[in-house]
Amino acid sequence: MKILMFGWEFPPHISGGLGTACQGMTQGLAYWGDEVLFVVPRVYGDEPAAHIQLIDASEVQIDLHSKTHQELYKHVTLIEAGVNLFPYADPEHYEKLLQSIEIEGFEVEDSIFSERYRFKGGYGADLYKEVNRYAVIATKLANDNDFEVIHAHDWLTFPAGVAAKHASGKPLVVHIHATEYDRSGNHPNPEVLAIETHGLMNADHIIAVSYFTKSILVEKYGIDSDRISVVHNGILRRDEDEKPHERQVPEKVVTFLGRITMQKGPDYFIEAAYKVYQKCPNVRFVMAGNGDMLAAMISRVAALRMSQRFHFTGFLRGYEVDKMLGLSDVYVMPSVSEPFGIAPLEAMRANVPVIISHQSGVSEVLGNALKINFWDIDAMADAIYSLVQYPSLGQTFIKNSPHDLSRLRWDSAAAKVRVAYRKAIEQ
Repeated sequence: MKILMFGWEFPPHISGGLGTACQGMTQGLAYWGDEVLFVVPRVYGDEPAAHIQLIDASEVQIDLHSKTHQELYKHVTLIEAGVNLFPYADPEHYEKLLQSIEIEGFEVEDSIFSERYRFKGGYGADLYKEVNRYAVIATKLANDNDFEVIHAHDWLTFPAGVAAKHASGKPLVVHIHATEYDRSGNHPNPEVLAIETHGLMNADHIIAVSYFTKSILVEKYGIDSDRISVVHNGILRRDEDEKPHERQVPEKVVTFLGRITMQKGPDYFIEAAYKVYQKCPNVRFVMAGNGDMLAAMISRVAALRMSQRFHFTGFLRGYEVDKMLGLSDVYVMPSVSEPFGIAPLEAMRANVPVIISHQSGVSEVLGNALKINFWDIDAMADAIYSLVQYPSLGQTFIKNSPHDLSRLRWDSAAAKVRVAYRKAIEQ
């Protein structure tokens, strides 16, 4: 099968788990002999992408004088560009959404429809402009390539996926790694919600990364349950030649690794850490990541007077993540709303016992993990204390974790994705 797939990031240039999931999924599809044309805004040249055809959207030229392309571009949904827009920012940072507007008579920067446009990639100030251009590029790619199905990952690529569907007449599968309700709680931004809903309604089939996410799609978006397939993420195999990292501190290390935003529950982690610190001061805590709550978290740690034992690393990627997990004794993911959560799998692969919230999709597939409610700080503190004080408990989890990981393979996940493709094609 040949798939035209739209993503927004690909390792090693990632900002979260989405890029990691895209790498794993494409490798899984390659295992089954499928051919993937994977489109990203920008290609850097160091991506491990020998198994796919990686398409740099910055290198795609368009011809607005072509009557064919003029007709195709009429199906592009345009979004008014704002400033300082980020996919996980507070709702007030988002600007207006203009849906189903034809190009004729619409005032927009010439660069959007220029012959060539250089994407910056990532999630910077030009995000909405790039989403616009990405959808325009999608119409050309869909018109110029042969494929059987379109696969779009998360809301940033939904306009491109819908545009490609209109241009080609081929079925669209949208992959939900996170919803606006996950990112913003019960206060979703209406414009971003509109983008997601438009993509969901135009999809021929939908893939959710967990039953937790499927329930949100049914309850919040009104999607028919039969239109949704659940495909849990997998974990890439560890290099057998990879040597474990040498520990550099004598104390136990407890790690939080993720975006420092409301969705990930960093404030609950700090409060639980303080309770552990009061009972067991010979522990170091690490918060690895960036986000809009970072400054507030630093201030809270200072107010609790445990700065000597609490460390903020900033965003980590690739080797840095592996090194941090290799130095950790406990990994904690206290997410308030986590569609899946690949980081716990990476921790288990590094032989680190994990604590995860019940409010996560990964809790559906992990039996060898301590599970708590994100808001139950006492339970979280007790779980951390037990793992740092009683090493035999952690060793039990480490011993049994390969059983969980062996079931979470990307080739198995890809097999389920291929079933979803068939459902979309047969619609």
